[in-house]
Amino acid sequence: MPIRNIAVGRPDEATRPDALKAALAEFISTLIFVVAGSGSGMAFNKLTENGATTPSGLVAAALAHAFGLFVAVSVGANISGGHVNPAVTFGAFVGGNITLLRGILYWIAQLLGSVVACLILKFATGGLAVPAFGLSAGVGVLNAFVFEIVMTFGLVYTVYATAIDPKNGSLGTIAPIAIGFIVGANILAGGAFSGASMNPAVAFGPAVVSWTWTNHWVYWAGPLVGGGIAGLIYEVFFINTTHEQLPTTDY
Repeated sequence: MPIRNIAVGRPDEATRPDALKAALAEFISTLIFVVAGSGSGMAFNKLTENGATTPSGLVAAALAHAFGLFVAVSVGANISGGHVNPAVTFGAFVGGNITLLRGILYWIAQLLGSVVACLILKFATGGLAVPAFGLSAGVGVLNAFVFEIVMTFGLVYTVYATAIDPKNGSLGTIAPIAIGFIVGANILAGGAFSGASMNPAVAFGPAVVSWTWTNHWVYWAGPLVGGGIAGLIYEVFFINTTHEQLPTTDY
C-alpha cells in the first residue's frame, strides 16, 4: 500500500545539491508555463479588446497551455520529474513517489516561478492587468470545486500512467505531450466555468500580482483533492498490483 511508502525525508534533503537543482528546474519550468499560458490570455485581451472569454479565446487558451505545458514538462522531466504543479507533486507524495520535504521544496519553487512569471508579464506588457482565476456567472463555488477535482484527477492520472508508472514502457516518451493534451482538453471543457486551473501555482501567481483572492481556495482545494485521489487510486490499483505491460506493438 502507498501509505507505507509515504516518507517525510531526511532533514538535510532540502539542502542537497540534487534537490536544489530539481527545485530550480521546477521554478524554471513553472515560469515558462505561466508566461506562455497567462501571457497568451493577456495578448488575446489586447488584440481583441478583452475578448479572452469568447469561444475563440477559450481555444487559444487551451492551445497555449497545452503547448506550454508540453515544453515545461519536457525540459524538467530529466531533472525534477517535470511536475510544474503542486497538485501533481501532492499526488506523487500520496503515492509514495516523493518525500514530504522534497515536495515542499517543489511547492515553493513552483509558487515562486508563477509569481515571478506574472511580475515579468506585468512589466513586459507595460502594466497590463494579469487576469486572476475566477468563477463565471452562474457557477457556484461547489460547482467549481467539483469541476477542479475532476479535471485535476484526469491530469494527475495521466501523469501517473505515462510518467510515474514503472511499467509505462514506451509510453514514457510521449508523457509530456499526453500531459499537455489533457490540460488543453480540460480547459476546453471547464474553462468557461471555473477557468480550469488544475494547478494551484498557476492560480497563485496572478492572484498575488493582481491581489485578487475571491474564491481562491477553490483553486487549491479542488486540485489537491483531485490529484491526491488520482495518485492514491493509481498507486493502489495499478502500481502495487501486478499488471502486465502490453507489448510495444499494441500501443
